[in-house]
Amino acid sequence: MNIVLIGYRGTGKSVISRILADTLHCQRYSIDEEIVRKTGKLISKIVEQKGWNGFRDIERNVVEEVVAKARNSVIDCGGGTILDERNLVALGQNSKIVLLIASIDKILDRIKDTNRPTLKEGLSFLEEQRQVIDEREPKYRAAADCVFDTSYLKPNQTAKKVIEYFKKKGWV
Repeated sequence: MNIVLIGYRGTGKSVISRILADTLHCQRYSIDEEIVRKTGKLISKIVEQKGWNGFRDIERNVVEEVVAKARNSVIDCGGGTILDERNLVALGQNSKIVLLIASIDKILDRIKDTNRPTLKEGLSFLEEQRQVIDEREPKYRAAADCVFDTSYLKPNQTAKKVIEYFKKKGWV
């Protein structure tokens, strides 16, 4: 069974996925890293050239490729992967989906990367983050088998909680 991490930017998906894969001695796939590897372009460049719809098409193809080869792996999804229902169907196969959440203050502290493309035009950075989180929250929650708040935990603490939860459920 795969462990799929979803959640908004800055909730710790990339770091926690590395810890989980190391601890569980399994393969890790990062959808965003696979997109960059496959296209040879940064996500910001893809969005600049093809727009968000073009990026989402590439993302959907990468999700399908990763799901086809992932077995007992950890899959780290980009924050918007859940926007395409087809991604959720594919990721839900032979997987449990873990939603990572964090307070808006923690998210803002963590996503200072200026290379991230704007998600919505005409809004302040804070307004954009709040609006997008509010829009995506129902989709994240509907897709999730379990939810972990990373606001006040170190990544290794969150990873430990995920593993303990999965063991308790008999998922690993």
